[in-house]
Amino acid sequence: MEQELSPVRNPCVGVCALDENDICIACHRTGIEIGEWGTYSNEEKIAVWKKVVRREKGELKE
Repeated sequence: MEQELSPVRNPCVGVCALDENDICIACHRTGIEIGEWGTYSNEEKIAVWKKVVRREKGELKE
């Protein structure tokens, strides 16, 4: 029996402002990640979350 995965929470905090590198200053996603979030699979959303965490820590520069 296949287990149903719960939806991955959207990182949006309601403050949409992209910096000069096309990264949101609030949720740390790129403009493309924001625009395409609704089309991503759970696996893709989890991958974006991992990037968000790294961007918040300053580990990932794009």
